[in-house]
Amino acid sequence: MLVLVINSGSSSIKYQVREVTTSEENVAPYTSSMPAINERITLEQATLGAEGDEVLTKGLIENIGEGGEIADHSQALDVMAERLDRELNGREIDAVGHRVVHGGERFSAPVIVNNEIIRAIERLAPLAPLHNPAAALGLRAIQKKWPEMPQVVVFDTAFHRSLPEKAWRYAIPDAFYRLHGIRRYGFHGTSHDYVTGKAAEFLGVDREDFDAVIAHLGNGASVTAIRGGASIDTSMGYTPLAGLVMGTRSGDIDPSVLTGILTRNKDVDAERLDEILNKESGLTAVGGTNDMRELEQRAESGDSGAQLAMDMAAYRLAKYIGGYHVAVGGMQCLVFTAGIGENSAAFRKLVVDELSALGITLDPEANEVRSAETRVISGEDSAITVLVVPTDEERAIAEATAGLVEARIDHG
Repeated sequence: MLVLVINSGSSSIKYQVREVTTSEENVAPYTSSMPAINERITLEQATLGAEGDEVLTKGLIENIGEGGEIADHSQALDVMAERLDRELNGREIDAVGHRVVHGGERFSAPVIVNNEIIRAIERLAPLAPLHNPAAALGLRAIQKKWPEMPQVVVFDTAFHRSLPEKAWRYAIPDAFYRLHGIRRYGFHGTSHDYVTGKAAEFLGVDREDFDAVIAHLGNGASVTAIRGGASIDTSMGYTPLAGLVMGTRSGDIDPSVLTGILTRNKDVDAERLDEILNKESGLTAVGGTNDMRELEQRAESGDSGAQLAMDMAAYRLAKYIGGYHVAVGGMQCLVFTAGIGENSAAFRKLVVDELSALGITLDPEANEVRSAETRVISGEDSAITVLVVPTDEERAIAEATAGLVEARIDHG
């Protein structure tokens, strides 16, 4: 099955076409709690039928919208369709899978798209004002161009719907939750879910018996506590700003600092403060760049700011890992994934050095290996296994899409 995977932004569309091989006897059963809403199918179940995967082509369409070279998402899809026809030598797409940032409290699994699903995504726009409306535009544009094309959405927040209330609730007046939906949602769920499955498989452990802490470390970063193969806590919160020190995001900060800035500085309003915290903070604010490779090089040359930025990020992450080790009742393994997690041996060492109280050690040679494969980097004497597991969110979306579409076909 050829699956077109789309990440639709407000002014760009990132796409990838993957050929997914499915097995008829392994395809997940199609179930529905209401018409065309498949919330009883987990991402893992949805991908059971997917056995093989190959990237055929990928690309990025930019400058969409007012003032751009491309008028709207419909025109962008025309451009993409022309590219795909040329690059795929006339082969036709069988289904489209979309990444959607926010599923709120409604969506806990991938779903097959209909008009009600799109309207639900649009109604969740207050929780993700930059992302959900753009995703809905992409969904409607596909509907218009290819009316019979099956579409599936995979939500970044869905994996964290298993959080217990003690983890997702904020200790603020109940009205803020009831009226405005203010609670911990968590993000990077597709990656955390995918890596959970891959790590458990690598270790030969049934997913239901798998307890771990997974650190997704890219320009955006989050860490998740996994118990019994499910998310029970995660560092990102109501928005992706919470938690770790990230490339340009501050992570956790005393809320009184923010109210103090707003009341004492007339040049900074709420919109400007949001921009500072999301785009001008984190590694960039302390070390002058969000590029971990550059920070490593500068730190090696004696740049104290670069070293401090790395130390702060590693220390924050280590504190979360230690707390989540307790939360899961003792992790079987610690997993590093995403750009920094997969590629920065220096940063992994900084983190693990902070975890010596847990008896975690690294194999120095294994830690330095660069590979696209899942691998063990812990030392022989380590009390806890440390893995590097490459993430592949597009593959997870493609496999979920193929699994759900095949299941729908097989079960009518």
